[in-house]
Amino acid sequence: MKNIDFESERLIYKRVSAEHVTDAYVNWMNDPEVNMYLETGGNYTLNLLKAYVEEQFKKDIYFWAIHLKDSKKHIGNIKIDPIDLKANSGEYGILMGDKMNWGKGYAKEASLAIINYCFDVIKLNKITLGVVEDNSNAVLLYKKIGFKIDAIVEGTKPYNNKISNSLRMSLHAQN
Repeated sequence: MKNIDFESERLIYKRVSAEHVTDAYVNWMNDPEVNMYLETGGNYTLNLLKAYVEEQFKKDIYFWAIHLKDSKKHIGNIKIDPIDLKANSGEYGILMGDKMNWGKGYAKEASLAIINYCFDVIKLNKITLGVVEDNSNAVLLYKKIGFKIDAIVEGTKPYNNKISNSLRMSLHAQN
C-alpha cells in the first residue's frame, strides 16, 4: 500500500476503501452543485461507486478520504494520481462533497497536508492540476497555496451548461 493514514490539525486522511462507499458519497457524486466542475456527470449508484472505489484501491494509488477529526465524518476525497516517475510529478485532485462543511477552510488544510506529504515523504518535485477557469473558488484556493498557471486551454468542455476554458497549474517543491 502506497498511502498511509495521517492527520493534520482538524482532519484525518484515510485510504479510500470499501468503508467509504456510502449513500452520502453517492449523493455527492449526483449533486449538480458538487459535481458542477467535475469530469463525472452524476448518475452514480452504490454499485457503480463500489466498483470505482475497488478499482482505485487495486491500483494502489495515493487516494485519501478526508474525515473531520472531531466527528470522524467523511467530507471529501483528495488524491495524487497519476504520478509521472520520469518527471517526478503528480496530478492533484480534490472533491469536497459535504456541502455542510464548505467554506470552513478544510479544502486548503487538506490540500496543504497532501502537498506537503508529496514533497516531503514521496519526494515529488512538482504537483500539477487541471481546473475549469470558471471554478473561481478552486482557482483562488490554488493560487493561495502557490500554484501558478502554466497554460490556458480554451473551450475544452462544457461545464455548468457552457463551454469553459481549463487551466493547467503547477506547484514546485521548495528545495
